[in-house]
Amino acid sequence: MIARLKGFVRFWYDFFIGDDWTVAVGVVLALAVTYGLSRDGVPAWWITPTAVLILLGVSVRRKARSCNEPTGSD
Repeated sequence: MIARLKGFVRFWYDFFIGDDWTVAVGVVLALAVTYGLSRDGVPAWWITPTAVLILLGVSVRRKARSCNEPTGSD
């Protein structure tokens, strides 16, 4: 039973957090800001999609830079 519970938690952690925890935190913050502004009557529907696009670009750029760094093994 414990092994199944650990597997369940590990799946959801990998699903939400994945390889880059900063993207997960950014999406949660974007959702919170969108919710907060919408409660005040501000049309904030565009914040979450914009944040996701920006976070995706930053994540891809960070990964591309880390792949292009010399390893020092030459």
